[in-house]
Amino acid sequence: MTKQKSNVFAIGVMFLLFFMIAFVTNFAGSMGVIVKEQFGATNAMAQLGTLANFIAYACMGIPGGLILKRKGYKFTSLLAAAVGFIGVAIQFASGYAESFAVYVLGAFVAGFSMCLLNLVVNPMLNTLGGGGNRGNQLIQFGGSCNSIGATIAPIFLGYMIGGEAAKASVADAAPAMITAMAIFALAFVIIFLSNIPEPHMETAEEKAARKAGNTAKDPHSPLSFRHFVLGAIAIFFYVGVEVGIPNIANLYMSQPEITGPTVAGTLIGFYWFLMMCGRLIGGAIGGKVSSKSMLATVCSVALVFIFALMAIPESVQITIPVVEVQVPLSMVFMFLCGLCTSVMWGAIFNLAAEGLGKYTPLASGIFMTLVCGGGILPFVQGFVSDYVGYINSYWVIVVGLAYMLFYALIGSKNVNTDIDVE
Repeated sequence: MTKQKSNVFAIGVMFLLFFMIAFVTNFAGSMGVIVKEQFGATNAMAQLGTLANFIAYACMGIPGGLILKRKGYKFTSLLAAAVGFIGVAIQFASGYAESFAVYVLGAFVAGFSMCLLNLVVNPMLNTLGGGGNRGNQLIQFGGSCNSIGATIAPIFLGYMIGGEAAKASVADAAPAMITAMAIFALAFVIIFLSNIPEPHMETAEEKAARKAGNTAKDPHSPLSFRHFVLGAIAIFFYVGVEVGIPNIANLYMSQPEITGPTVAGTLIGFYWFLMMCGRLIGGAIGGKVSSKSMLATVCSVALVFIFALMAIPESVQITIPVVEVQVPLSMVFMFLCGLCTSVMWGAIFNLAAEGLGKYTPLASGIFMTLVCGGGILPFVQGFVSDYVGYINSYWVIVVGLAYMLFYALIGSKNVNTDIDVE
């Protein structure tokens, strides 16, 4: 009974961290509209904040995995909260310094925090759920909290900007950044006072052996597992797809002739809201539906939605009931993609981490390194849109979805079951 209560509280803390990841990360994507206007950036340059935020994953992923292994989940969570506070504070200062470089630096530092938080929450929820379908189910519920933060961020920022993007500045987003810093400070206190399980932390014997240099060389690593390697690549594409779909749509709809930034921010919030709905559904059925079937289905449906987005002419309009504004019908399929991307992360992580055992912490670090796709793919898509237009840039998304479908159908099978993972 005590163990169950302990797990429930630990799961609650992980859900809070999931919320923080999206709330802060989505600032970088939504800030692209401000950066483009204030600093005269191209579509590609407007994604530099997102790129810096996610490139931090490439730098911190493997070192973060080592920190997690040696110091444990609680220490890593506290470090992440402290670094996140500093990163957002730097972005806050950039508004008053009116410096694009300082803003990008802040996004980069905040990215270190997001990487560390992701390192903690995914393996912890998968472990608390016992792996398999139940582990995927907990990750999906945690993802719902992630989506709440993701939904709030662009709407909040859209109202901070107001109706005229041309007059927007980073300083306008100050209230949102102060909120983010307050969340980090609160999370630090909650984590400090929490009792978090440490299932993968190195033992005293392992620590002594490492310091004495007596650690036996393990002939294997997470990279010895084909399904993990292909899964890490799938995560690269997934995060790029998840971020690229709304980021480019935000730039597109923020144009005065389409909707303007305030309405665009609200409409992008619909995408993240549908992600939350999808994750709640995924959490409800995750214990009964395999991750493989779930991933294959949503990738196939997402491809249909993206092709519809690209095929429907801009002149075909629809009125959105909640905000009573006309938008291109193609953008409705952008919203709907949120239902599909919602469960991809949990399904991929669950498939890639299955059967890794003692290699899980280092695997999580490598996994987080490949999350840099969330910055690289939107930057590439922004670059493509500078030459072929916003809508045609979604071919970049098609490539990412096609690879994830391949992973679900073929690449996710563990063909290295002969490796000892105990």
